[in-house]
Amino acid sequence: MSRTDHPRVRRAIGAAAVLGAAALLTACSSGGGGGPAPAASYSPAPKDLKADITYAIWDQTQAKAIEANIKGFNEEYPDISVNVDVTPYDTYFTKLQTQASSNTMPDVFWMNGPNFQLYADNGKIAPITGEVDAGAIDPKNYPAALVDLYTVDGVHYGVPKDFDTIGLWYNRAIFTQAGVAEPTADWTWSDFQDAAKTITSKLRSKGIYGAVGGMDGQTTYYNTIFQAGGSVLTDDGKKSGYDEPATQAGITFWRDLIASKGSPSIAQLTDTPADQWFVSGKAAMFMSGDWSRSAIADSPVKDDVQVVPLPKGKERATVIHGVTNAVAASGKNLQAAQAFQVYLASKAAQQQQGDMGAIIPAFTGTQDAFAKSMPGVDLQVFLDELAYAKPLPSSANTAAWNALETKYLPGVFAGSEPVDPTLKTLATQMDAALAKG
Repeated sequence: MSRTDHPRVRRAIGAAAVLGAAALLTACSSGGGGGPAPAASYSPAPKDLKADITYAIWDQTQAKAIEANIKGFNEEYPDISVNVDVTPYDTYFTKLQTQASSNTMPDVFWMNGPNFQLYADNGKIAPITGEVDAGAIDPKNYPAALVDLYTVDGVHYGVPKDFDTIGLWYNRAIFTQAGVAEPTADWTWSDFQDAAKTITSKLRSKGIYGAVGGMDGQTTYYNTIFQAGGSVLTDDGKKSGYDEPATQAGITFWRDLIASKGSPSIAQLTDTPADQWFVSGKAAMFMSGDWSRSAIADSPVKDDVQVVPLPKGKERATVIHGVTNAVAASGKNLQAAQAFQVYLASKAAQQQQGDMGAIIPAFTGTQDAFAKSMPGVDLQVFLDELAYAKPLPSSANTAAWNALETKYLPGVFAGSEPVDPTLKTLATQMDAALAKG
């Protein structure tokens, strides 16, 4: 998802998306949602099927790979025209909300984990039961955690098109300039904190910080919460984990980083996003996903960048998330949409996405090309992290408690609010929101 603001980091629902969450809930509920859509029948589309369908996405950087997919699809279905509708992430779900309320949704569209259950529960996404039963899509070909993310009560609603894990990007030139040893795969939290503080102290006159924090859970504090052995949600998804000591330790990691001046302040990060500090050469370290390769490869620091696994806390952990290709339950071109969805889920289409370096494709065995897509940079890190990846926290009403995180966490990170009582208040209010589910 591209940032000046990269869309796929913000799959976690950033502050802008949270502001529209209440309206999105209302619109879906009032748009005819009376529960999940029934499983649609499925049979392979005839090769001479004629149809015009729309494919809605939010990441312009993937457009070339998608056009290549469409070309391959049209070799099988020459009379199905696929029109790609690219909407920036900041307005993507606002637009989808409006379309959902009037049953004018795109035939096939990207869906993320935090929003998925809302749309599925209100009958806006067609189950893929027919495709799975027919063997056209086999969920076993994709990471189980992500298949589960798009499954409700045993019913599959989509198959991941890609996945993201989080690594530690760093600028080798800045480390050399500061006289600090580069990060390694064995780094701990202490190693990270010490290096960040030292680099800032040595290069402060040049406006360079050792690291950057931020308010994006997917790339920052969810990872450290998991590394501390904590949780954002209980396993059943009904309670908050913010009142757990381990979870609080994961939050304190970022508070300590900012207090040490190892990172810009929350106010500074509000004015200038974390990725901009890094690609402009003003930060030595940046926790982010594999998607950042595109912005980094086009930046002034591209020749100085490397990536290693996230530093280890009590345990190793990284957040994993992935977009799915969903089909509108109310679409007028269902058979054509299903045909396109099945093609996009195929090994051939996924391999093509990986070969073009657009994303890490979700289909097992298609990721090697992506790992080699940035010569000299160890992108294999993002694949190896699958061994200890944990799904992005989400529930049927993710946006409601994301809004509470946005309300309470900035003060904790900034040091203006106490950790324990503030996080307990967050947990209490989050529990109430989850109970309304």
